[in-house]
Amino acid sequence: MPFKIFGLSDPLFQGILATGYTAPTEIQSQAIPAAISGRDVIGCAQTGTGKTAAFVLPILDRLSHERSGHKRAVRSLILTPTRELAVQIERSILGYGRFTNLKALAVYGGVSINNQIAALRSGVDIVVATPGRLIDHIQRKTIELGRVEVLVLDEADRMLDMGFVNDVRRIVGGVPKKRQTMLFSATISPEVQTLAADMLKSPKVIQIGRPRNPIETITQHIYAVEKPLKMDLLLHMIEDWRMFSVLVFSRTKHGADKINRLLKRAGVQAVSIHSGRTQSQRQRALDGFRGGKYQVLVATDIAARGIDVEGISHVINYDVPTHAEDYVHRIGRTGRAAATGDAITFVSSEEEKYLREVGKFIGRKLETQKCKGFSYVKSQAPEAKSAGSSQASRSKELPRSKRASGARKSYRGRRKRFTHARGT
Repeated sequence: MPFKIFGLSDPLFQGILATGYTAPTEIQSQAIPAAISGRDVIGCAQTGTGKTAAFVLPILDRLSHERSGHKRAVRSLILTPTRELAVQIERSILGYGRFTNLKALAVYGGVSINNQIAALRSGVDIVVATPGRLIDHIQRKTIELGRVEVLVLDEADRMLDMGFVNDVRRIVGGVPKKRQTMLFSATISPEVQTLAADMLKSPKVIQIGRPRNPIETITQHIYAVEKPLKMDLLLHMIEDWRMFSVLVFSRTKHGADKINRLLKRAGVQAVSIHSGRTQSQRQRALDGFRGGKYQVLVATDIAARGIDVEGISHVINYDVPTHAEDYVHRIGRTGRAAATGDAITFVSSEEEKYLREVGKFIGRKLETQKCKGFSYVKSQAPEAKSAGSSQASRSKELPRSKRASGARKSYRGRRKRFTHARGT
């Protein structure tokens, strides 16, 4: 079914075609008609199924048809938990709405508030905001929400997990009661249900796929490996499996930086992203990964929902997440928009309890296996630093470095062919 069937405005339809999309996903097919009709909507679908367009397209269609009688004002507010996700949604709005006259602005922390204030004063139709920075603007009286017609709570489950429930309720209290409200989430927990009951009126509930289950296009692999051997296994897979666009998840910021450092030491083009990085650092890392500058992006769960990069071949859970929900969100970074992908999880003996929780959450027993072709004997790891053994370490690391150098050249060639094939 093509997008044309929804009766979207011609400029919006042209914007959709310009982005390269021709047919809607299942969540879009059900949510867009309901949203265009003006109904409140609750959309529950796994990560990577196209939820963003399911609310962005109806908003753009509504605002492009109905011009405000006042000076350009904020007529739609989209709340989202992370900076990366705010930027991603803003990019989608600008892409789909490139042939409309609508203005959008992403409002988030970690950057100067003055530029945002200036943009708001010049007039904005759609604001995409993280709760904390939006509260800052409300307190400064630099944003006016009294004319909001459409309110969206995106990734509502993550927003509550991150402790934003009071901020969300405060923000919603400042939005007109007469409005359209849409709530989208990968999972609908009892807390999300309570929030929805307070904020939505007779919503159309859309459930795509089985709740809590990773999308079917992702193949899941679980490898048993003790912590000291995880880096060796990661390097083995990157090299021998010829991975070209890899997202590696760490449980902590310190862990992400360490993994990134060891990958670089082994000759792999890598970069890390987490809440300890500035917004400009995070954006440069994402842009570099998206553009092929980096072969591996190492991230923490706090950044997981904001990573939307086409062509991620593998997601690797270097650490098993302590919260089972995060497993679903992590692996959803691959296999997006009906593409296929592989999700790999490294499990040490002390992490088996977390793996069992993940299995209960998704309703599937996850069996561990051994990686064929990998030696489960500790090699000279790249982190060896002892001054007394530095020369010995360098001599033993040399074969790894030579192989990494070859893998790097091979990666560049594969990436070049991949990019050429996509026509980008």
